Amino acid sequence: MSRPLARKPILVRPASVPRSSINVTPLVDVVLVLLIIFMVVMPLAEKDFAVRIPANEQVQTPDEVPPNQIVVRVEGSGQLVLNGQPVPDAAYVETLAQRLAQRTPQDRVVFVTPEDEAPYRRLVLALEGARRAGASALGMVAEPVAAVTGSQANRGTDPPKLPAFPARP
Repeated sequence: MSRPLARKPILVRPASVPRSSINVTPLVDVVLVLLIIFMVVMPLAEKDFAVRIPANEQVQTPDEVPPNQIVVRVEGSGQLVLNGQPVPDAAYVETLAQRLAQRTPQDRVVFVTPEDEAPYRRLVLALEGARRAGASALGMVAEPVAAVTGSQANRGTDPPKLPAFPARP
């Protein structure tokens, strides 16, 4: 006959008393890693990089349009005006090329000044035409300037003033 198995009583006790203190070991590990990182990075942050910055920036602000300067104005109607003389579209590149041919390659500068109402397509046409005519540099003038015509230069009248450009901060 078999004897019934006796059950043993199970006694469950907590292994330790609950503590309300914070385990600081992971915190110390993180702080030490950050300290090492900052110790390595700080000498690199203090390293000087040689940067050449001009002490005083001198910006040329011309007061007058030189009589021999080429200025193309794009009017609100889309008409191209070369130094005060209206130029038809078909003759624009050729007329500009004739004026630029008289100059040295470094002196072939054309300034384009559009009016506020000028169509963007006409401005692009003026810039592209100047490039095809042989201009080595193109400049934009934000505000329209009255161009000096050949007759004004010969008469000795004062050429118009260029607008003052704001100084850089």
